[in-house]
Amino acid sequence: MISFENDYSEGTCKEILDELTKTNYSQATGYGKDPYCLKAAKYIKKAVKDDKVDVHFVPGGTPCNILACSLLKDYEGVICAATGHINVHETGAIENTGHKCLVAESVDGKLTPASIEKVYKAHPDEHMVKPALVFIANSTEIGTIYTKKELTAISKVCKKLGLYLYMDGARLGSALTAKNNDLTLADINKLCDLFYIGGTKNGALLGEAMVIRNDALKKDFRYNLKNKGFMLAKHRTEGISFYKFFEGNLYFDLAKHANEMAEKLRKCFKDTKTKFFSNTTTNQIFVILDNEVIKKLRKKYVFENWGVIDDKHTAVRFVTSWATTKENVDTFIKDYKNIA
Repeated sequence: MISFENDYSEGTCKEILDELTKTNYSQATGYGKDPYCLKAAKYIKKAVKDDKVDVHFVPGGTPCNILACSLLKDYEGVICAATGHINVHETGAIENTGHKCLVAESVDGKLTPASIEKVYKAHPDEHMVKPALVFIANSTEIGTIYTKKELTAISKVCKKLGLYLYMDGARLGSALTAKNNDLTLADINKLCDLFYIGGTKNGALLGEAMVIRNDALKKDFRYNLKNKGFMLAKHRTEGISFYKFFEGNLYFDLAKHANEMAEKLRKCFKDTKTKFFSNTTTNQIFVILDNEVIKKLRKKYVFENWGVIDDKHTAVRFVTSWATTKENVDTFIKDYKNIA
């Protein structure tokens, strides 16, 4: 079977695996204070062009989202898109922290200043949950990305309304290397109060890097990290991954490869006049297929059903990764053209 199910089916890239092996027997202190995490934080600060940010390593994306929302007061809530990961795919993890998800209208999976302000104005007094943080993802859950103009506008409305802006960066590498992207890590750092750089879905063995720019959110974050059970004795694993990512261009090279493989699949679907569920330029592709075609493809390929369109058609998702081979993509294209 050839899998296009997700971008974390494989282990880790060779560069990180080699470094993990090389440093395996070296002794270091734990809990994120090891030299590998310190080196990685230094490289990340350079990448975002800000020496004053705090950098913390977290085991996964849901833990990052829980930690970000846990910074709020008990009566505060989180504005997010209906398709937002925290609203759909985190099993009520945010609500479990005591904070309500306040769903806003979205366009192509993206929030707008107007949709944020609408939710904010719908919660005017102390008898309701108080909106305090805006959650966005880049790329979004349906593979779309924010432009610099869009993110700037959202940042501006958040500042006007006194809301924190938080970006889920699980697939940030794919977003930043998309052909129509005009954002940089430095831009994101300037426009968001905090965000994370996704490693799990971009070739790391595990882990993400949480970057906190807003001084009001920095205090006692390590206490929160420990209290929620996300402080690892062996954060060195994440530290090694991220300093290998950012000592050179590895992070972006891996993401670019995933996007290039996705583009080959995207062209195949366009050539065969397959209908798209959403228009993306990242490593996630959403198409609408006949159920009989899906059955035939599943004999050899793994991919995810996204939603029922009608009795005969289903929206499905194909995801490419840092490790997707050209040979597997070419094989799929040949098979799909024969079936479709």
